[in-house]
Amino acid sequence: MAIGLIFSAFFRALGQMGDRAFWGVVAMGVGLALAVLWAMSMGLVYGLAWLGSIANLSLPFIGAIDPPASVLGWGSFVLMLGLSVFMMVPVASAISSLFLDRVARAVERRHYAHLPDAAGLPLVDALRDTLAFLGVLIAANLVAWVLYLFFTPISVFIFWGLNGYLLGREYFQMAAARRVGRDGARDLWRANRVTIWLAGILMVAPLSIPLVNLIVPVLGAATFTHLFHSLASRGAIRL
Repeated sequence: MAIGLIFSAFFRALGQMGDRAFWGVVAMGVGLALAVLWAMSMGLVYGLAWLGSIANLSLPFIGAIDPPASVLGWGSFVLMLGLSVFMMVPVASAISSLFLDRVARAVERRHYAHLPDAAGLPLVDALRDTLAFLGVLIAANLVAWVLYLFFTPISVFIFWGLNGYLLGREYFQMAAARRVGRDGARDLWRANRVTIWLAGILMVAPLSIPLVNLIVPVLGAATFTHLFHSLASRGAIRL
């Protein structure tokens, strides 16, 4: 039953990717993710250039580091793709929090038009929750590197399990809090945590794939909006 709910939510979200309003949100999400990753790449290139000026540093694909050439060249593109594999999870969480309300409204206009407009969360609360979650996410992934070293053959499953749990909880609670408030969202998550964890893993797995991971945050926000409505209807929650 849980798997059926997850895939139903996922494919309904995927089916809306061609929606004009929905695609506008996707474009903003992709643009912001690229900007963040590009800024990180530039910062790393300039940092390495500073070190290179001291130690005559040269890197594969990039060669001798000249900041203007490196930032604009193919080496910087390769570097950005590499960074996206490791940094897309925290970037994804930030993007989903910024755009989730727009994604949810687009989903609800198409699939849940009979419902009144959601109250949403105050901007200050949303930003505070997002920053707190990002801190937990980054700290958990830093600690997880120890496990990756000791359990290298299954490190990808550890990555999926950990981040699937964290992102699933955050995506779901952000989607639910629009309708039932923060306390109601937390209670609904606790009652369905295994289903939400599995849905989170479904979202996290493509985050390991460069370029594909750029559309996952918005797709994930839409998927968890559907999942919230499905679970809320089963629990007879008044929306």
